[in-house]
This record gives sequence, structure tokens and C-alpha cells, in this order.
Amino acid sequence: MTYKVFANGNPLQASEINLNLMQQAIAVFTDATAREAAIAVPVNGQFAYLTGTSALVKYNGSAWVDAVASSTSVSEKSANYTLVAGDAGSFIYVTAAATITIPDVFEIGETVNIISDTSATVDFAAGGSVVLNSKDSLVELTGEFSGASITKKATNIYYLVGDLA
Repeated sequence: MTYKVFANGNPLQASEINLNLMQQAIAVFTDATAREAAIAVPVNGQFAYLTGTSALVKYNGSAWVDAVASSTSVSEKSANYTLVAGDAGSFIYVTAAATITIPDVFEIGETVNIISDTSATVDFAAGGSVVLNSKDSLVELTGEFSGASITKKATNIYYLVGDLA
């Protein structure tokens, strides 16, 4: 599809409106409720701007998600912890012995980083129907100041990559 400059007096074909206007525009709504009312069947890659929250969102084929990565968050955990969707893109420092459980809560391609800030054991476990892939099936950080990243590859498929024992 090429970029089109419209001129007064030239007729518009429906295909031109669809390709050059509808698919190249960002729809503006007050909130998600107004967006849902106006866009009953969103398409993969469609964008919308929500003025009430100043959020730019996109439809990823199954849900509306933030179109712009938010700032990286940092948190500390001192006990067993189960990851939540909000952990995507963040750094988690583990300060005591703990097991980090990975349920299927991320979008494909999302990653969380885990760093050990303790000499105690920090290991990982797959939650529910998650398949956790790592080199040689290793699931424990090697010690203090070691780290690992967890990335979702596909539905229920995660990769654990890092300083593992």
C-alpha cells in the first residue's frame, strides 16, 4: 500500500478509503468502553488512542495492549513468587531463598529479568501447563549476583536463559 495524497475534485473509491484512511489512521476514543462500542471486531495491528488515560493501544490479534513500552519497573521479592502479567519488561531482584513460578500470563515476546541478590537458592518452576525450556533443563540460578531472563515464545512455551545451574 502506498501513501496517497488526496486532492479536491478527485473521486474516492471505497477501496481507497479503506486502504488509505481506515487502515492508516489512529482512532481516538475517550476510554476503552467507547472504543469497544465503536470497534466491535478489531483487526490485528489496529491502533487506538484513549484520551481519558493518554494511552496509545494496539490490537495484537487477541487483545488490546499498550502500543508503547512503559518504563521498566524494579521490584524485590524475599519469598516464593508467581509471576503476573504486570511483571513483563521488569527486573525482579530476589533477596532470599525462593522459587519463581512461571504461569502463562505474558504476551508472546514479553520478557522478565530475575537477578539473585542473595547467596540462598533461587530456582524456577513451570506453572500449570507451561513448558519451561532451558539449556540442559537447568532451573536454578548459580548464586548471588547471577541472573536469568524468562521470555514467552508461544502459548504455554517459555524460555529460561541465563546463569543457571
